[in-house]
Parts: sequence; structure tokens; C-alpha cells
Amino acid sequence: MIGQRDTVNGAHFAFTDRWGGVSAVPYEELNLGGAVGDDPQAVRTNRELAAKSLGLDPGEVVWMNQVHGNDVAVVDGPWDSTAGIPPVDAIVTVRRGRALAVLTADCVPVLLADPVAGIAAAAHAGRPGMIAGVVPAALRAMMELGAEPHRIVARTGPAVCGRCYEVPEPMRAEVAAVEPAAYAETSWGTPAVDVAAGVHAQLERFGVGDRAQSPVCTLESDDHFSYRRGRTTGRLAGYVWLD
Repeated sequence: MIGQRDTVNGAHFAFTDRWGGVSAVPYEELNLGGAVGDDPQAVRTNRELAAKSLGLDPGEVVWMNQVHGNDVAVVDGPWDSTAGIPPVDAIVTVRRGRALAVLTADCVPVLLADPVAGIAAAAHAGRPGMIAGVVPAALRAMMELGAEPHRIVARTGPAVCGRCYEVPEPMRAEVAAVEPAAYAETSWGTPAVDVAAGVHAQLERFGVGDRAQSPVCTLESDDHFSYRRGRTTGRLAGYVWLD
């Protein structure tokens, strides 16, 4: 259920795998995405199971309506159910104990925390979002609230790797023109993009030194959902919160 977990100075980071939930094929088992065609009750149950396994209140986790952009929202608690969830790809909170979540199935889930300032953030960085600068936008929002880059801890979760993310050459050139570190080649010698490498390069330029990247490639791992592998599939989640 929780494939990876890390705690640094009271900042908690966790990434799920696909097992331990109740969803049926093709979303088996722990699909946490509510907009992929799965049974809504199964998704609610899965979110409850995942949250409780982390010691979190399922109703207090803040989710996003992700659209591959670079908009950031500062949040205090879950969205007003009557107003709906706005389209954002990064959320930031100054409330300790408030868990933020990001959904992925090949894109890079980015979790950030400044334990001293008590500021946490979660960002969804696919290829479009990485180019648009969603991670720098999240970092700037954190800094405006008092975070210091040298104190920020960054963790990126399971995502498709640069050896597998094949793209047309014009697309690779377009991405590399914005973020050279994302230039990659597949293991079979064709053009590729390494989104995680691009994200970590952006973090480094901001002065974020405490960074770690998951070794899991979602396309290669049967324990993780991959949109490129399955198209109709579930979503993994990354969670971040502060004591």
C-alpha cells in the first residue's frame, strides 16, 4: 500500500503503490484517482485505507484538480464541497498536520517541506507542468510564506524514467530548450524526456539541497500504475505533512 515513506525533522513523505485496495480490474487495487472511471465508492474506500495506514484523517487530506498547468493554491483545509476543487497543480499549506496529496500515473509527484517554517507543498509535474514551471511556482509560493530554500526537503516519487519516456524528436527539443536537464534517450536509442531530472535541476537552481528521487519507473514496475503502459488505469498518490 505505502511503497515508500520518509521522515525528516518532522516532515513526512509517503508514496503509494497499487496494492492493498478494493478497486476491480483495470484499476486494481489501490486506485486513488477519482476521475479515471473507477467506482467512486471504491475510490473513497481506497483513500480511507491509505490515509489510515499513514495515521491521517481521510476527510482532512487536501487533493487537487490537476490539469498539467502551473497554478498554485495556498490551502488551510479541504476544499468547500459546494464550490468544487479549482484546477491547480500545486498546493501549499502553513498548517502543521495538514496532509497534502498529489495523484500520478507516470508524471512526477513532488513533495516539499520546510520543517522549520512549518510549510509544506505538493506538486504534479508532468512534462507540460515541468516546462510551465509548476515546481518553481510552488517554491516561490512557499518562500513568500517564509520558507527558505536551503531548509526545504524535497522528495519525488515513482514516475516514468528517461530511459522509457519516448517522445518525438521535436518534442524533446522543445522540452530541452526550456529545461536542458530533461534531455534524454531511451534504452533503445530513441529521443526521450526525463521529467524527474528536469524537476531536480529546477530544485537545485533554487538552492534546495536535500533532495531524493524514487528509483521506481512506473512504466517498468508492475507494482505501480502507468498511463503509458495501460491507458485505462488507476492513480498513485504522494502525501506530505508536518508534525
